[in-house]
Amino acid sequence: MTALLNDPNSAKGNILRAAAALFREKGFNRTTVRDIAADVGILSGSLFHHFPNKEAILAQLMEELILLVDAEMQKQMASVDDPGDQLTALVHCELRAIYAEIGTGLSILVTEWRALSEASQARILGLRADYEARWLSVLSQLAEQGRLTTEPFLARQFIRGAAMETWHWYKPDGRWNLAELAAQLSGSFMTPVNA
Repeated sequence: MTALLNDPNSAKGNILRAAAALFREKGFNRTTVRDIAADVGILSGSLFHHFPNKEAILAQLMEELILLVDAEMQKQMASVDDPGDQLTALVHCELRAIYAEIGTGLSILVTEWRALSEASQARILGLRADYEARWLSVLSQLAEQGRLTTEPFLARQFIRGAAMETWHWYKPDGRWNLAELAAQLSGSFMTPVNA
């Protein structure tokens, strides 16, 4: 699949970005095809030239989001060797994705995946499993080194929950930037190297 989210010249990319903003604001079920078309500046019938239905928009949007964030995570992890630094890089990438610095906002994956058909859910859950395996690999390395304060699977669940919960209190123009927030969050699950 060609990534369209970051292509400003793609009609489908424009539709995906508009849909993402509306899905975040109103939710998938309350967003209509007419809303998406109006946001893009086309007739609602023209939308069907690009996507067969609203669910297909959501499915492609979610797939591209996971692939974009995962590619950025792989890139950031490749630049550091220490599993602690890799964990901080993973947290930072996930926070950047939640706040739409990567893609259009990862929160859509958490809130709207049940709106997908069974076939689309299976595809997205498969991609998500690969994404989660990357986290568990790093967390397991930290556990093997005696540097993780909790079991790897639980640490991942706690980190994901804490990262998503920042949506309710974190202000991007506030006291901490996302890199500082990532260091604080990842650090709360690790013992110091010299401990």
